[in-house]
Amino acid sequence: MDLSLSDEQVMLRDTLTRYLAQSFAFDPHRPRDAAALWRALGRDLGVLGATLPADAGGLGGGAVEAMVVADALGEALAPVPYIETAVIAAGLLKRVGGDRAAALLPAIADGSARAVLAAGEADSRQALEAVTTTARQSGNGWTLDGEKVVIAGAPGADWLLVTARTSGNTRDVRGVSLFLVPATADGLSRHDYQLIDGLPASDLTLAGVQLAADALLGSEGGALPLLEQARDEGIAALCAEAAGLTRKMLADTVAYTKERQQFGQPLASFQALQHRMVDMFIAVEQATSAAYLAALHVGDEAASRARAIAAAKAMVADAVRFVGQNAVQLHGGMGMTDELAVGHYFRRATAIEQQFGAGDHHAKRYAALMREELAV
Repeated sequence: MDLSLSDEQVMLRDTLTRYLAQSFAFDPHRPRDAAALWRALGRDLGVLGATLPADAGGLGGGAVEAMVVADALGEALAPVPYIETAVIAAGLLKRVGGDRAAALLPAIADGSARAVLAAGEADSRQALEAVTTTARQSGNGWTLDGEKVVIAGAPGADWLLVTARTSGNTRDVRGVSLFLVPATADGLSRHDYQLIDGLPASDLTLAGVQLAADALLGSEGGALPLLEQARDEGIAALCAEAAGLTRKMLADTVAYTKERQQFGQPLASFQALQHRMVDMFIAVEQATSAAYLAALHVGDEAASRARAIAAAKAMVADAVRFVGQNAVQLHGGMGMTDELAVGHYFRRATAIEQQFGAGDHHAKRYAALMREELAV
């Protein structure tokens, strides 16, 4: 199997990597303008539309392009909601179609608008069918009531793609619908906070939010398959971000151990620490391979896609934890301070380990999917 990138994909990777290194390099002592980076990613570089069709202002790419972009952003520790907006939300809008989606996609591609999926609820954040938020027809439109929790990227978003139940019971796989809700809608309140990695998130309360009829995206009650595909695409991109993140943590650790001395010798000269860094290197390569696995299978039919994504996320969760913990340990006490980059990368690695489900969750998911496959 040829895993090499095309000339266009190499150009995308090199252009983005060079821009991030020259104009947005991470410096723990200097804050970065995330809004300016977002505008540049859309307007100047065009990477926000890497997976969107040309008629939506995109580059016409797919999962591999998303992998390339997410990897570079992970290596640079870029504080932008690329996965939440350009992968998950844009992917949903691309598939549901309709005038509202068609009008919003070019704005996402050029960075002038942000949209995020608001699906997580308090009782279950991983089961997309576990929706208690309700949408009922009201006159010529819809009325939404409910709560959403830990919606990454919601602060600063212009639009929310809200899942709500239009029929059935809480766990029914049918009856889940998707609605386009403006962030400034009457009846929508938001509690903003920062996650462990410093990135913004919100808890949302919808109390009688009134929407027009065309706010319904796609068919009524049929959103779940699209949501599952979008989530898997987001996990695939997250695996790529983890690959870039772990590669940077390993490089910084190797450089630090060459400079830091103990007993008159560089730390890198001690065989035990060399072995530890070799184990870190293996974990980085495993994370990279998992990112490729996810990207290459994200377009498969549902069962095959879900198995590949579950396997990839389980492996990546272990890799980011192992590399992150060892990077901090080999930096000593400085590893957990804000003075060095590794502490910031470690916090993002910790968040990635849990995002979209921890390793145990996806290991169990993979086992269940394999049992179903063998039973057929």
